[in-house]
Amino acid sequence: MAEITIKDIAKQCGVGVSTVSRAINNHPDINPETKKMILEVIDQTGFIPNNSARNLKRTDAKCVAVLVKGITNPLFSSMIKIIEEETQRSRYALVLRHVEEQEDEIDVALELEKEKRLRGIVFLGGLFEHTEEKLEKLKVPFIFSTIGVNISDRVGKVDFSNIAVDDRLESEKMAEYLLGLGHRKIALITEEKGPIGNLRTQGYREAYAKRKLEVPEELICYVREDMDHYSMENGYLTAKKLLESGADFTAIYAVSDSLAIGVCRAVLETGKSIPADISVAGYDGIEMGEYYNPKLTTIKQPVEEIAKKTIRLLLDVIGGRKEHQQIVLAAELVMRDSTGPCADGEAESADGMRAGAAVARKTGSSGAAPVMYSG
Repeated sequence: MAEITIKDIAKQCGVGVSTVSRAINNHPDINPETKKMILEVIDQTGFIPNNSARNLKRTDAKCVAVLVKGITNPLFSSMIKIIEEETQRSRYALVLRHVEEQEDEIDVALELEKEKRLRGIVFLGGLFEHTEEKLEKLKVPFIFSTIGVNISDRVGKVDFSNIAVDDRLESEKMAEYLLGLGHRKIALITEEKGPIGNLRTQGYREAYAKRKLEVPEELICYVREDMDHYSMENGYLTAKKLLESGADFTAIYAVSDSLAIGVCRAVLETGKSIPADISVAGYDGIEMGEYYNPKLTTIKQPVEEIAKKTIRLLLDVIGGRKEHQQIVLAAELVMRDSTGPCADGEAESADGMRAGAAVARKTGSSGAAPVMYSG
């Protein structure tokens, strides 16, 4: 059978080669439906982007896979581009695989490992609820990136790398900042089951606990399970339900920027003002948040640094130049237009403002040295 080429994919989809290339490289300048169709055809045909099937069949093929759970997350777009550039620079082939919400990423990895003779695997996004027995089935080096992992009970038992920010600690910074602005009734938009949402919810709770304040349990709102947990639509619908409930709150903290942008739309549709009536904050630091109106206050993850460290460490482990590591990087609290002091009489006045600003100055440097643990 003749090898499938990018031209074959373009012809089958009725689009140009450049459109197929944009879909493969997750370029924003492409219709989402067209992109979905192209990726489905690629998956059905077994076409391998960027490298010929002949190269991948060779026993000496140098190939790594990136498994993405949450492909719609804008945070991953720039990360995938950086990882692709680094693999090409090192003369490695790259297999990019979207993992559906209901799929088990380890099962997908095991299948790819066998089919593509992988040298290494990057897990981007997703869950970390796998047993040691299951992880040990993977026979190539693998690394978890941007995944909330409690490494304390994993290191030394399963040989792997992990690179991420401390989601619990960074989330605590955001909640502490809002509390410092005088907000006491802070609604939280989060996910109920996922580890990322759970860690960021823990941080929110700990900020209240440190001030000896009671957590407003009735204001913890969980996103809908029947759609992408971190989509703008989910944020919008969850916030709309909260607003229609008549609950009393002065700020909303969403555990991702995409959710927060959806929240902003819901708030503005009620005729309320941001931040005069309700402050809104997010988490991740996606580019859209800087250009949204109002500009979004957020916890900015060092995305470029995470991506570069992820792929370079994996390639070094593959090449025997380094051993596995557990790396925790610092994020940055970025104060923008979407948050302001509480206006309902509970504000801490100047002292509260200074407290909130102090948190940002103390914890906000993205240049902080990463915390590293030997694996």
